[in-house]
Amino acid sequence: MGPLGLGTLVVKPVRHVLHVAALTDAESEALGPLLRRAAAAVTEVVRPEQVYVCLWSHADAVPGHLHFVVQPVVQADMARYDAFGPALQMAMFREGTVPDASEVEALCERLRPALSGSVGGA
Repeated sequence: MGPLGLGTLVVKPVRHVLHVAALTDAESEALGPLLRRAAAAVTEVVRPEQVYVCLWSHADAVPGHLHFVVQPVVQADMARYDAFGPALQMAMFREGTVPDASEVEALCERLRPALSGSVGGA
């Protein structure tokens, strides 16, 4: 997911949705377990200090498609940017460094089994 670090995933509804309140009951019931499963897979594979899960939906200052960002946060990034939370994300976007494609592919190979199987008792 761009400059937010290796292992960052995006979880989004298949259907175009602008607001959480517009999700159907079925979409809402699936979302919590799916976000938990994505966070568990990232935790298992990356071993971060914390996994941020946040909602983004703006494009050019207007609501766009819902995107839930699942971002592993490691101590090295917090130290490098001297920041955490939204300030860390802003600093990472400002710098604009993206992981090498080969690193992304290697991590995807490790994430696939964690996402497809039963992760953490899910």
